[in-house]
Amino acid sequence: MNQKEIRELIEFLIDKDIAEFELERGDVKLRVKRGAVNVVAQAPVITMAAPTGATVAAAPAMAHTAPAAAAAPAPAPAAAPVEDDLAGAHIIKSPIVGTYYESPSPGAPPFIKPGDTVSIGQVLCIVEAMKLMNEIESDYSGTVVKVFVSNGQPVEYGQQLFAVKP
Repeated sequence: MNQKEIRELIEFLIDKDIAEFELERGDVKLRVKRGAVNVVAQAPVITMAAPTGATVAAAPAMAHTAPAAAAAPAPAPAAAPVEDDLAGAHIIKSPIVGTYYESPSPGAPPFIKPGDTVSIGQVLCIVEAMKLMNEIESDYSGTVVKVFVSNGQPVEYGQQLFAVKP
């Protein structure tokens, strides 16, 4: 992987607002973590800073990183206060890793929006994984009070997608 490819990858990660990324290709291991102060590694390391302060380190996969205690501890994310309107709400989570889409096609109206009433089995969104469009259905009936993700955003397994109240 050359510097140009790494820079393009960093720009893509910044554009998609991805905070952490790891890639292993052959004997090269690449880890990008935005907002990190230090990246500690042994063996030959190529390090460069991205425009927004992201740090990239490329090292052979066999290299061992220093124990976490030796690195400066990253600040813990502040716990989000429980909002009053979410008290007692059922949280619908992503069953797969992929890209969240709120509508069946670009320019089409979203499947649902806050305030809509949904029933069990109703399609709420699409999560694209490996070029497959997976329709995510509601497992709960009620009124959508919050959508946690935005259109085109990458989602993880178990990530909150919607809050639904009975």
